[in-house]
Amino acid sequence: MTRSAPSAPTPLEDASPLDAPYLRPATAVADALGVDPRRGLTEEEISRRRAESGENVLAEQARRPAVLRFLDQFRSLLILILLGAALLAGLVGDLKDTIVILVVLLINATIGFVQENKAERSLEALREMLTPTARVRRAAGTRVLDAAELVPGDVVLLEAGDRVPADGRLLVAESVEVDESALTGESQPVAKSTAPVGAAPGDKVPLGDRVGMAYMNTTLTRGRAELVLTATGMRTEVGEIAEMLRSGEDPKTPLQIQLDSVGKRIALIGGVAIAVYAVIAFARGESLGELALSAVALAVATVPEGLPAVLALTLALGVARMARRGAIVKRLASVETLGSATVVCSDKTGTLTLNQMTARALVLAGRRVRIDGEGYAPHGRILDEGTGEPADDVDRLLEPLVLCSDAVLTPDREQRAGIIGDPTEGALVVAAAKAGIEATALRSAHPRVGELPFDSTRKFMATAHREDGQVRVHVKGAPDVLLERSAAVLTADGVQPLDDAGRDRLAAEVSELASRGLRVLAAATTLVDDLPADAEQLADRLTGLTLLGLVGIADPPRPQAKDAIALAARAGVAVKMITGDHRDTAAAIARELGIRGEVVTGADLDRMSAEELSERVERIGVFARVAPEHKVAIVQALTARGHVAAMTGDGVNDAAALRSAHMGVAMGITGTEVTKEAGDMILTDDDFATIVASVREGRSIYDNVVKFVRFQLSTNIGAILSFLGASVAGLAAPLTAIQVLWVNIIMDGPPAMALGVDPARPGLMDEPPRKPSERILNRTRLLRMFRAGVVMAAGTLSVLALADGTFGAAVAATMAFTTFVLFQFFNALNARAERETVFTRHLFTNRWLWISFAAVVVLQIAAVQLSFLNPIFDTTPLSAGQWLTCAAVASTVLVVEESIKLVRRTVARR
Repeated sequence: MTRSAPSAPTPLEDASPLDAPYLRPATAVADALGVDPRRGLTEEEISRRRAESGENVLAEQARRPAVLRFLDQFRSLLILILLGAALLAGLVGDLKDTIVILVVLLINATIGFVQENKAERSLEALREMLTPTARVRRAAGTRVLDAAELVPGDVVLLEAGDRVPADGRLLVAESVEVDESALTGESQPVAKSTAPVGAAPGDKVPLGDRVGMAYMNTTLTRGRAELVLTATGMRTEVGEIAEMLRSGEDPKTPLQIQLDSVGKRIALIGGVAIAVYAVIAFARGESLGELALSAVALAVATVPEGLPAVLALTLALGVARMARRGAIVKRLASVETLGSATVVCSDKTGTLTLNQMTARALVLAGRRVRIDGEGYAPHGRILDEGTGEPADDVDRLLEPLVLCSDAVLTPDREQRAGIIGDPTEGALVVAAAKAGIEATALRSAHPRVGELPFDSTRKFMATAHREDGQVRVHVKGAPDVLLERSAAVLTADGVQPLDDAGRDRLAAEVSELASRGLRVLAAATTLVDDLPADAEQLADRLTGLTLLGLVGIADPPRPQAKDAIALAARAGVAVKMITGDHRDTAAAIARELGIRGEVVTGADLDRMSAEELSERVERIGVFARVAPEHKVAIVQALTARGHVAAMTGDGVNDAAALRSAHMGVAMGITGTEVTKEAGDMILTDDDFATIVASVREGRSIYDNVVKFVRFQLSTNIGAILSFLGASVAGLAAPLTAIQVLWVNIIMDGPPAMALGVDPARPGLMDEPPRKPSERILNRTRLLRMFRAGVVMAAGTLSVLALADGTFGAAVAATMAFTTFVLFQFFNALNARAERETVFTRHLFTNRWLWISFAAVVVLQIAAVQLSFLNPIFDTTPLSAGQWLTCAAVASTVLVVEESIKLVRRTVARR
């Protein structure tokens, strides 16, 4: 026999398995990466690979050069008006005003530039708080790490809702579907498997067809997977795209747009005022030079220069305060939404409760069993409720529950409070440990050969294990679902057929456990001859089960949740509990927390039309046994009733509800990456009280925005009316351009910033939510601002006119300037209290405001009394009596406003 010559290697055989891992078997890819998928990488290998590959992060987008970012500060219409005023002053020979205006603009641009940099650093800090994590198998153990620490060859464990941290070849894919729309644009999730792609050598396989791969920033929407990483960081498919990205500008928030509009309107009013002033001045025979100088001052008076900086500071500090309290706001527009929320739809588990699940009771073989101990510490007794003696045979229920779960008990108390995995499954593993069952050893002795991951529609999970030539399938899930699929039950006399009487007894046990506030799970088992290749076929065959028993799991309410719900009720914010738990369990927890209203189930919702749900939704307090699609229907019903709804969520199927709500609140601890992406706000502590605290903070931020807008714009209105009034009365211009800048930047700036960080006023959470359509400058506030402006103009011009005849023009002008400055002291107090009197205990709670007042007075004294500053500000020193006169006149703006509020309160009481 002749031996044939060896055939030439194909291009595929020549290539490295890492060049196109989707063409190779998963084992070949793992071998090429030098990793045993069952153990993961060693510490020494991890250090070496990290040195080679670097961190698993994407390079940041190119940042706009500092010079251009500084020049951006001059792009505002209001700044252009000031530049025009500086140019006009220079043309008429007033170089002093030109220089001062340009210096002020330079200072303003520097402040804006510095503030922008601070805001960017704050956003970077928030991004660091949102660092994604991954479950990784290393050195034969499971760890939760920052995704940035991953290296090629790491074995990553994924479940439905997890974001893929880097590119990898699938080693295990149980019913896996992946949303790859971020990369491919394909709207439907893609089914994945471990099989290599069947392609001819050299063929280019489209990314969407690489069924054996998972790529960075895609998301598992279903199933369970294990993958070995083949590329990290900028070497991933997303990394290649990132190389082509260019930085763009973030859109302005509705609040910023509204204030931009306000600024433009003020500028328009100023333009009209300048025109009117010019007509009157010409009629009076003023020279062109005098008119130009007055026009420059009036143009400066129309511009609220400090408004953008104060707004940016208020929002940035408010968002930072919320982050410190455990609420990360991803979009500034969400701050506005928070202040007008009327209803919060909250998950129960982990949000209203502690999410430290503890198995409390078992029902098996016709008897009840009590489990002692708290949390995830594996210490406690398992006792028969009837005899008080240690219970036996509990392993017949607990072993299947452990095999049909993925949680891992860990001695590291910093990783999910003692467990890695789902908290409910953690409670089962801890209960088994109390019975002497070691989960890792049990799973090693009975390895899985297949599984059906938990699905919120099916409401159960199943795992398959070889047993005596057949396949044993263990199932755990909702009791009502498993009861429907069961034909037999484990009793004290062994396995018996499950008749109607037996079903009724088990249903009564479920209700009894649920009435104690326990979440109830059922466990069942069956034998099959072979394992279907498709998970859905396995689900269809899971009928005729043998029900093993029930487990009742306690998740106690958070101590602070009850007070937070009461506070929300006072604030006019309704709280609705949404849970997948049994109706009785949900009702018991709701009663304990103080949530009022009807209790309905998902089955009840299915029978309601959209119109009926909209009509009833306000009377419902608890939604039990709901599916994710019900959450969307609830949000739509609330929206139809005119509510501003916040919705919490943690699972992958909650993303749609979070997006449909006005305010999507994602859980930072238990939440999947999908919900964190969909949410407008992320809770780092998963605590409901943090949501209510954020509502209060959102209201306070909006309240403070209203305060400093009223304060600053009433100053501008007062200045404009002062100039027009002086022109009509035949008086000299009350303020020079430099004096107006001094008022707007130095005298107004610090108090306005202090108002921006004002503590929440008393009674803020005793008021109903504001309407989303409410404008910052509504008719009532405009009237108050105009009234304050009239008082300031009248007082300033009265001092100017009376002092001119008594002390001379120089002193009169200085007194008018000083009076207008001191008006801001009292006007800021007006702005702090819109409806109630300012003279309450709240008066002295803002130390920054009083520090700013002291600074304003000291600076004004310097500008008036120091001789070397007199030429700059066109001032002359004043006597103590003249200062007191200015202060007395300035206080009238507070006296007038307080008198009006007193009359209103008196009328309201009568």
